[in-house]
Amino acid sequence: MTSPHRLGSSSPTSHLSISTASASSPPCSPTWSSGPSSFSPSSSSSSSSPSSTGSSYFHRRRDHLSGAASWGGREWERRLRKSATPKSLSGHTVLVTGAAGFVGFHVSRTLRQRGDRVVGLDNFNDYYDPGLKRDRQNILSRSGVFVMEGDINDQALLKKLFDVVPFTHVMHLAAQAGVRYAMQNPYSYVHNNIAGFTKLLEACKSANPQPAIIWASSSSVYGLNSKVPFSEKDRTDRPASLYAATKKAAEEIARAYNHIYGLSITGLRFITVYGPYGRPDMAYFFFTKDILNGNQITIYEGPDHSSVARDFTYIDDIVEGCLGVLDTSKKSTGSGGKKTVSAQLRTFNLGNTSPVPVTKLVRILEKLLKVKANKKVLPLPMNGDVKFTHANIKA
Repeated sequence: MTSPHRLGSSSPTSHLSISTASASSPPCSPTWSSGPSSFSPSSSSSSSSPSSTGSSYFHRRRDHLSGAASWGGREWERRLRKSATPKSLSGHTVLVTGAAGFVGFHVSRTLRQRGDRVVGLDNFNDYYDPGLKRDRQNILSRSGVFVMEGDINDQALLKKLFDVVPFTHVMHLAAQAGVRYAMQNPYSYVHNNIAGFTKLLEACKSANPQPAIIWASSSSVYGLNSKVPFSEKDRTDRPASLYAATKKAAEEIARAYNHIYGLSITGLRFITVYGPYGRPDMAYFFFTKDILNGNQITIYEGPDHSSVARDFTYIDDIVEGCLGVLDTSKKSTGSGGKKTVSAQLRTFNLGNTSPVPVTKLVRILEKLLKVKANKKVLPLPMNGDVKFTHANIKA
């Protein structure tokens, strides 16, 4: 399908600069430059920032499945209403799930900066250290965005949110991320990516007015396809990981809710996103940390020593795509859970269409860090990782 924003090709090197002041710095310490919105992940004044705690942002592998966060009360509702209060008659009122996550943080920040009303929701799980998520939350709070702690599986919370605020759009970016972690904690993926998404759709279909929904799928749905670049028209029935399977299932669930209830839904297949305040489980972060600390890094290769490559997409391009889709979303066509006419249903790739071999990424890091990496090359394991990601973003 045609994307409302053509995402131009950009090399990772055009955005990446890394400070080597301290080899003991936590994985968030690299400084990323992105033009007018430049900032350093280590510059947050939050008391839970790495500079004050010395903690690693990727140290625990446990997920909260209960969703038992406190919410409600007069002060909570006051902050909710204030965050959703319009500055003008124009603009949107957007619920952003996963607002303290990597993409959710940047999307919420940009929506607020351009004048939209934003309410954030995040369960602050510890797939990676919640300190990074709290830093993002604090920055959003200073921008006037209330990011509440709660879970998309909490149906009472979702109902309350829609009772208090007439959201025009939902930007659903909450999910259990990570391909390899699905082998350790499969239930978290089903709980968050399927059950949680379904509960959110239930709340949206019952809301009056029904919001338009934009949500994060993944390029992982292309699975074992050998055809590149990935096109939205390609088959997606051969997942290589449980994570991919849950995203594919969510796409079909979205299709059903669109058909039955008239929800306007757009799915976005993100492709290898990188940038400031990124996830510490991404290669560019843990490669940097290990290279600076003199640790050996593992580089995987495909059959016959072929390169493993990733279509690295800068976060600003992803945000531009998210906002472009939001601005072109049509209204849902249902009311009170009943559909009147057919509603909009779209799927877009958001990528860079310029894959970079992982070996080249390591060379870039070596050059910027002025440190030679201690590399170990191994065959790509059968743990859900794919050999390449490559988006087709043509009209």
